[in-house]
Amino acid sequence: MSITNRALLGFVALTLLTILLGFWSLDQFETVRDSTRLVAMRDGSVARQVDDVRNAQINLRNTRSRIMIAYLGRRAAPEAAPATVPTADWQQGSARMATLLNNAITTAQGFAATAVAQDRLEAWQRVVAALNEVNAALQRHRDRVEAKLRSLTADDVNAVLAAEPGVAESATELDQSLDRVDAAMERLGAIGQQRLDEISERSRVLILGGMGLAVLLAVAVTLLVRRAIARPLETLVEFVQRIGRGDLSGTPAREGRDEFGRLGETLNAMVAGLRDLARQSRDATHQLDAATAEIRASTQEQAASVEEQLAAVQETAATVDEITHSGSQIGKRAQEVIAAAQATVRTSDGGLRAVEETVRAMDNIREQAERVAENIVALSEKTQAIGEITATVNDISERSHLLALNAAIEAAAAGEQGRSFAVVAAELKSLADQAKEATAQVRANLGDIQRGINSSVMLTEEAVKRAAAGRERTAQSHKTIREITASVQEAVQTFQQIVASTNQQQLGIEQVMGALSNIRQASQQTAAGTRQLDQAAANMGELSQGLVRLADRYRI
Repeated sequence: MSITNRALLGFVALTLLTILLGFWSLDQFETVRDSTRLVAMRDGSVARQVDDVRNAQINLRNTRSRIMIAYLGRRAAPEAAPATVPTADWQQGSARMATLLNNAITTAQGFAATAVAQDRLEAWQRVVAALNEVNAALQRHRDRVEAKLRSLTADDVNAVLAAEPGVAESATELDQSLDRVDAAMERLGAIGQQRLDEISERSRVLILGGMGLAVLLAVAVTLLVRRAIARPLETLVEFVQRIGRGDLSGTPAREGRDEFGRLGETLNAMVAGLRDLARQSRDATHQLDAATAEIRASTQEQAASVEEQLAAVQETAATVDEITHSGSQIGKRAQEVIAAAQATVRTSDGGLRAVEETVRAMDNIREQAERVAENIVALSEKTQAIGEITATVNDISERSHLLALNAAIEAAAAGEQGRSFAVVAAELKSLADQAKEATAQVRANLGDIQRGINSSVMLTEEAVKRAAAGRERTAQSHKTIREITASVQEAVQTFQQIVASTNQQQLGIEQVMGALSNIRQASQQTAAGTRQLDQAAANMGELSQGLVRLADRYRI
C-alpha cells in the first residue's frame, strides 16, 4: 500500500471517529435538553394550577368577609343595607376553587404515572397526597361556611356566632394544607433539579470518556501510520544527512514501488549527478582560484593609479577653488568701489544742485544790491533837494531876523505908538532865530545822512562786486564739480566693465570647478569601484578558496 493510501486511511479513521463522537455528544445534549424541558414544563404547569387554587382561596376569604360585612351592616342599619346577603358569590367561588383543585390533582396524578425516575414518582405522589388533603380541607371548610351562611340567611345570630370558630379553624386548616402543597412542590423542584444535575454529570462523564477513547484510538492510528511512514522516512533522512555531510560514496537508498522507493531512486540518481558535479566543480574551482589571484593583482595596480589621479585632481580643484575665492573677493571689492563711486556721483549731483542754487542766490543778491544802490542814489538826490530847501529856509530866517531887527528899531523910534509893533517884531525875531537853529540842525542831520548814504553806496557797490566775483567762482566750481562727476561716472562704467569681466571669468572658473568636481567625483567613483573590485576580487579569492575546501570535503 502506498504512503498516500496509508495516510488517507488514518485520516479517514480519525474523521469517522470524530464524527461518531460528535453525533453521540449531540445525542447526550438532546437528552439533557429534553429532560430539562420536561421537568420545567411539568413542574411549572402544576405550580401555576396551585397558584390558581391559592388565588381562589384568597377570593373566597374576601367574599366571606364581604358577606359578614353586609350582614352586620344590615343588622346595624336595616334601612340602609341591602335586603339580601350575597351568599351566591361564595358558592360560585368555592365551586370554582374545587374545580381548579380537581384539575391540579388530575394533572399531578398524570405526571406521577409518567414519572421518569423513582424519586420523581415519590415526589409527585407526595404532591397528589397534599392536594387531596387540600381537597378534604376545602370540603370541610365549605360545609362549615355553608352552615354559617344558612344561619345568616335565617338571621340566627347565635348560630352565626357559634359557627364562627369552626369556620376559622377550617380556614386555617385549608391554609396549612396549601402550605404543605407548596412544600411538596419545592421538594419536587429540588428533586427535578437534582435529577437534571445527575443527567448532566452523567452526560459529561460519558462525553469525556468518549473523548478519551477517541484520543486513544487517534494515538493508535497515529502510531500505526507512523510505523508505516516514519521508519522508511528516517532511513531516507539518514541517507540525505550523509550526503549533506559530503559523503557521496555510501550505500544507495532502497528502491521500491511506493513513494519512498521512488524517492530512493531519485536520491540515487541525484547522488550520481552530484559525484560528477563534484569532480567538475573541483577542477573549475582550482582554475577559478588561479584566475582570481591574477585579477586581484591587476586590480590593485589599477587602484594605485586611480588614487594618484584622484590626488592630482584634488590639488587642481583646490587651486581653482582659491582662484574662485580670489575672483569673488575682487568682484566684491569692485562692487564696493562701484557703490562708493555711485554715492560720490550722487553727492556730486547734490553739490551741482547746491552750486546752481548758490548762483541763483548770488544773482538775487546782486540784483537786490543794485536796487538798493539805486534807492540810495535816489535818496541822496532827495537829500540834496532837502539841503537846498534848508538853505532857502535859512536865508529866509536871516532875512526875517534882519527885518525883525529893523522893525524893532522903527518901533523904538516910534515910541509909544510902535510898542505893539515892537512886540510883533520881537516875536518875528524869535521865530527867525528858531527857524535858523532848526535849519542848522536839519543841515547837520542832512550832512550825517549824506555821509551815511555815501558810505552805503560804497558798501553796496562793493557787495555787488563781491557778488559778481562769487558768482564767477561759483560758476567755476560748478564746472569743476561737473567735470569730477563725469570722471567718476566714467570710472563707474570702467569698474562695471571690470566687474562684468570678473563675473564672466568667475562663471568660467565655476564651470571649470564643475568640470573638476565631476572629474573628481568620477575619479572617486572610479577609485571606489576599483576598491570594490579589489574587495570583490579578494572576496572571490576567499570564495574560490572556500569552494576548494568545499570541493575537497566531498568523498567521491
